[in-house]
Amino acid sequence: MKKVLTLSLGLALLAASASAQTATKTVKINGYGGTDQTLVNDLINRFVKPQMAKDGVTVVYQPLQGDYNKALTTLLAANTAGDVMYLPGETVDGFVATGKILPLNGLVSTTPFIKSLNTAFTRNGKLYAIAKDFNTLTLVYNKDLFDEAGVAYPNNNDTWTSLATKLRTLKQKLGNDYYGTCLQPNFDRFGAFAYATGWQQFGANGKTNLADPRFAEAFNWYTGLAKDKVGVQPSELSAGWNGDCLKSGKVAVAIEGGWIVNFLRDNAPNLKYGTALLPKNDKTGKRGNFLYTVGWAINSGTKNRAAAVKVLNILTSPQVQEYVLQQGLAIPSRSSLTNSAYFKKADPGAQNAKLVFDGADDGYVRAFTFGPKGPDWAKPINEALAAVLSGQKSAADALKKAQADMTTFQSR
Repeated sequence: MKKVLTLSLGLALLAASASAQTATKTVKINGYGGTDQTLVNDLINRFVKPQMAKDGVTVVYQPLQGDYNKALTTLLAANTAGDVMYLPGETVDGFVATGKILPLNGLVSTTPFIKSLNTAFTRNGKLYAIAKDFNTLTLVYNKDLFDEAGVAYPNNNDTWTSLATKLRTLKQKLGNDYYGTCLQPNFDRFGAFAYATGWQQFGANGKTNLADPRFAEAFNWYTGLAKDKVGVQPSELSAGWNGDCLKSGKVAVAIEGGWIVNFLRDNAPNLKYGTALLPKNDKTGKRGNFLYTVGWAINSGTKNRAAAVKVLNILTSPQVQEYVLQQGLAIPSRSSLTNSAYFKKADPGAQNAKLVFDGADDGYVRAFTFGPKGPDWAKPINEALAAVLSGQKSAADALKKAQADMTTFQSR
């Protein structure tokens, strides 16, 4: 009898211990601070916590304020990062190199998601994140300026040549106080045009070739728009970015992502605008584009792997992604959303969102990333663009210096 009581007491203690461990299991999520944390907290409260509570798992969101990449690097190094976390597409290489990001192969299904987004987070055959949402570039145009000039709106069939002709004609008709477009002297806008030619950011040897004729073709077209002031830098209009340019009412076209929609809603509510896909390169017949994306990743050191995988799957589920899309805050990553009723709405914001979505797999689309050496990779290109757009250098001289600087940078 004594043995029976002892065994029963032992089993009861084990059960109680297991129950206590389950009840106290916590999955911590790291993501952006600022305005992003309101949305993520809402998603976690609506969709994640109720499901995980059934498994006795508590979910906590810990936003990282300030420089997210720097903060996450510190937490990963100290082994105090979250179980699930944002993985920015532009810095994925650096984080993968730490070995702190868990490969997801065999743990999650990539089938439901846009293929180019899966590629953006894949290195050497290993998938390190599922894209939570993304953006691409489009042409956002001021309808009133095109109407006043009697010029046809930009459309999805435009080539580099036909778009440039429209912008030059508009400039000629409206006069010196108006401009075709703003040209940011940065790879983060120009690079999409370089990709349209078939140019590759990194060769098989890992090096960047700015002397490639395809790169020069894009560089010459982009900077060529500055001739006769058809294209101007935002700073020339006392603007901080292309959205500011469009807001001024003096610029016909802005090359931007879907984030411009809320900006125009809040800062230029009377502006009548439309959206078109980026123009196609005349030679390749393809358009280029960037994928600006952030994925959900898992800490390789997590002690709650199964729970973390379940949380990731909930955060990328059809219900969550449809909710995000309906809020008009981001473009989620599931291919099936192309049939969403939201994309069929007539308002310009929804139409912009549809073309941002379509841009993810139309033409030569590449993840916005700087490679293993980080953001300094783009400096030689940015300096060359600024030098030509400001009239300080010829395109040929600027490209020659850029290649020399790039070679030095990549040899360090």
